[in-house]
Amino acid sequence: MFRRALSCPAAVLLGVASILLTAYLALAVDAAHHQLLPGDRSVRSWVQPMRGGTLDVPMELVSLLGEPAGLVPLILIASAMLWRASRRWALLLPILMAGTGVLQLAGKWAAGRPRPNAAAWGFPSGHVLSLVVYFGIVAFLLVTLTERRRRFRLLTCFTCGAAVGLVAVSRIYLDMHWLSDVIGGLSLGAAYLLIAIWVSQRLGAARPVAAAVEPVEVRVARPA
Repeated sequence: MFRRALSCPAAVLLGVASILLTAYLALAVDAAHHQLLPGDRSVRSWVQPMRGGTLDVPMELVSLLGEPAGLVPLILIASAMLWRASRRWALLLPILMAGTGVLQLAGKWAAGRPRPNAAAWGFPSGHVLSLVVYFGIVAFLLVTLTERRRRFRLLTCFTCGAAVGLVAVSRIYLDMHWLSDVIGGLSLGAAYLLIAIWVSQRLGAARPVAAAVEPVEVRVARPA
């Protein structure tokens, strides 16, 4: 049942992706005008007193998952493990993850809103965007390519979601992003993920149609 739930029709995947893109664009328009969500400042004010304590090092370590130093090894490991199960996905994963880098640059350039710490290019959160796509693909493939029990598939999805959630919290804690930056990265990354899954399913369903060739009877004339 859980596996069938992930095998959504194309209309559902594209419909949800459209909703997420609409939400992202609404946030991006506000970000381009340097406007914040009502909860952005209140969340930052609530988190700031916690900084400078024992959580600093764990949050910095968690945040490394979204850095190139953490993300590139994750991609290489996943592609190597996928090589036997699905070479198509083993090759497609690095390409899709490279696409997230392009999305980050385009989104940050278009919005141009600074981070809470006054550094440039805050919206959307690139860490969250990239990891939503990475862990979303990992969860999707572990559910669809393995024959493990339903409990294992549920645990896989929960673990991947928890990893994304922890990184999102770490970016706010480290004063690298506003809450709306994180929501923007989440919505854009999830939309990109759903579209990528739809495209991969379309490519997997396509089969080359071989042209029908009628056998030709060849007669060899015998000498008289």
